[in-house]
Amino acid sequence: MELSDLYSDKILDLAEMPASRRSWRRLTPARKTSRVCGSTIEVDSVVRDGVIADYGHDISACALGQTSAAVVAQEIVGTQVDEFRAVRAQMHAMLKANGVPPAGKWSDLKYLEPVRDYTARHMSTLLVF
Repeated sequence: MELSDLYSDKILDLAEMPASRRSWRRLTPARKTSRVCGSTIEVDSVVRDGVIADYGHDISACALGQTSAAVVAQEIVGTQVDEFRAVRAQMHAMLKANGVPPAGKWSDLKYLEPVRDYTARHMSTLLVF
């Protein structure tokens, strides 16, 4: 058997299928970059009737940015857009105005509270928001 025999017509047809199936396509991503440290995140999301129905991200950031993005990725699907905006405001207040950390399903974000004392790390921590 030749290596070229491995690539049958069926394999080639199936390989092309994801590009033609709407649910497998990339969405128009939102991309943010921190000017301070160069961390980046690219987010794909689907919102239906004011609820975040699907989410994915590609991140290149420090452990702080990765942590906030991981918590968001774990909790965001099924969240009302207004609730997520409130979490974003609460995170901003926690880091910049001595506010309290988010609670409930977002409570793991409290572990980022010490970032408050390192203003140069605020941007990467807030990048996902």
